[in-house]
Amino acid sequence: MSIPRHFGRRTFLGALASTVALAGLPGCSPAQARSTIRFNQSKPEVVTHFRTLLEQFNTSQDSITAVHEVTAGLSAAFARQDPPDLGCLNYNFEMARFQERGALSDLSDLPQVKMNAPFIAELLALYPDYPGRTSVLPYSMMGAAVLYNKEIFAQHNLPIPQRYSELVELCEQLKDLGITPIYSTFKDAWTASQGLADYSLGGAVDIGALFAALREAGADFTPGSELSFSAFFAEPLTRMQQLARYSNEDATSRGYGDGNLAFAQGKAAMYLQGPWALPEIAKSNPDASIGTFPLPMTEDPADLKVRANIDLALWIPEQSEHQQEARALLEFLCQPEIQNAYNELALGFGVRSDSPPATDERLAQMQPYIDAGRIYQGVSTAIPRTIPFENYMQSVATGGNVHQTLATLDADWARLARRS
Repeated sequence: MSIPRHFGRRTFLGALASTVALAGLPGCSPAQARSTIRFNQSKPEVVTHFRTLLEQFNTSQDSITAVHEVTAGLSAAFARQDPPDLGCLNYNFEMARFQERGALSDLSDLPQVKMNAPFIAELLALYPDYPGRTSVLPYSMMGAAVLYNKEIFAQHNLPIPQRYSELVELCEQLKDLGITPIYSTFKDAWTASQGLADYSLGGAVDIGALFAALREAGADFTPGSELSFSAFFAEPLTRMQQLARYSNEDATSRGYGDGNLAFAQGKAAMYLQGPWALPEIAKSNPDASIGTFPLPMTEDPADLKVRANIDLALWIPEQSEHQQEARALLEFLCQPEIQNAYNELALGFGVRSDSPPATDERLAQMQPYIDAGRIYQGVSTAIPRTIPFENYMQSVATGGNVHQTLATLDADWARLARRS
């Protein structure tokens, strides 16, 4: 992952040069052996960044050596009773499985927990936790919304839509101008799911409340009932299909890489991808003028929200024999100057109440929504991988039957609920 143009060398080196006092660790004379702990961070774009941070941590004290692991197979590691001592991974339903079963230690006494921004509790509430524990400490958050070509909008004096009807009108205007309204990459199922589907559903449904009710219903969940995906998702997914028709004609044969290149070349006015696409777009067009806005899915502008998911979260397994050492590394990584520098590098948003606003102008339009807590979690992160939600959304986006797809999703969820 290339460092964005705004990320100054001085900021990066300043973060790495900071020295921390590792309070609470037992003293260690030069003759004593250092404890070795394993740190797992496998997000590919930032592996090098965290490897550099571990080098800095290791030289900042003489008690601990942290080694970097990038293994993605955590289920096997927990099954072997050999998980890493500290994890810093993407936070989703798969990760939440471990916390729900009590496999992660309680971090509630850490001062960093009290620094969480108010909206963090809402994001964490999407997933079940072990009773009485705070199992993860959010490290970074990704805010995602519609990417739009500012030059195209300015050239044709096009307003940013605030209502669904305005969005449809905008797409019609762009078609009349001979401009592709939305560049879609439905060849890759995840792009239909994390982009168009998450934005459409989150812009119309209270995702947090829905999944809280689903968890409460448990095995009593009834497919097709008032509390079902069929009941809540039918209308927004029908609208999603309507929006999908404003895509490039070859959307079904185009993948993520194609979309980044095409949008960089100005081949569409809008692109439903998150900030993770921006560095790739910049490789082809460093001067691309890009902004963001929430996808309007209702006729009430007060419903406008941005998709916000905890990107990375820190956790310590119960099985770790180096709890205090792992906490020392956690505290090192959570120093504001290090954590803020990571978010700037990764185009993320801060999770602490004192986090600075995003400085990248491509993200700036999302900041007011995040500050006001007008956010929702993507449905795609709340559904277990055992349910092929991505493929379902790919099918709907390319013309599949909405009601049949939702009936299948309901049946999948009911089976999962009974097993759980």
